[in-house]
Amino acid sequence: MKHIPAIVLLVLVVAACNLTSKLKQRSSSDSSSSSSKDTSATGGDQVERANPTAAQMAAIANGRTVRWEQQGITWTMPANWTKEDVRTETFGYGGGGAFISGTISTMDPSFPSDVSIKAMYESAKTNQKIGKYDQVRWVEIDGLRGVEFRESKPEMADDIRRLEWQAYRKYAGQNQLVTLILSTNGANFQKHQDELYGILYSMKIVH
Repeated sequence: MKHIPAIVLLVLVVAACNLTSKLKQRSSSDSSSSSSKDTSATGGDQVERANPTAAQMAAIANGRTVRWEQQGITWTMPANWTKEDVRTETFGYGGGGAFISGTISTMDPSFPSDVSIKAMYESAKTNQKIGKYDQVRWVEIDGLRGVEFRESKPEMADDIRRLEWQAYRKYAGQNQLVTLILSTNGANFQKHQDELYGILYSMKIVH
């Protein structure tokens, strides 16, 4: 009977060792899974969080909140921007020769959104190499990761130059592709650039 406490102690030590080992394995597995998920989602490329510059914030500083009620999306827009057309799946505002248009595309629930957005990014990077875009990057806005790409300066000053951001989200039980295009003509893009980025980065979006 004198040996019982020693045996019990030995059993407890072994059990504790096994539990520690399992916890370490679980922690390692969770950490590896999280890291793998983050890396595979973007192909290892860095995701930048929308961080407007002082000039971009100043461009919309005296603006007003504009809501796309049907889609749970809001922006801050300059006071001179007005509604052009707003429907359930399309959105349009503009001012001073610059514009924002939004489109919602509803996908099948089984649609591989992660694969699609990654392919979208790779396609944009390919187009950047041939000069169509001068900037392509992953940008997270209000916690939603998307692809941002900006067209290169057009050959003709009156041609449209676009800043675009696309992302997938779950909303109202749907799998949606959100497409936002901010644009003006090539000659005025530099003039409007801060307000275009300011509007885009001010977005609050339910997802």
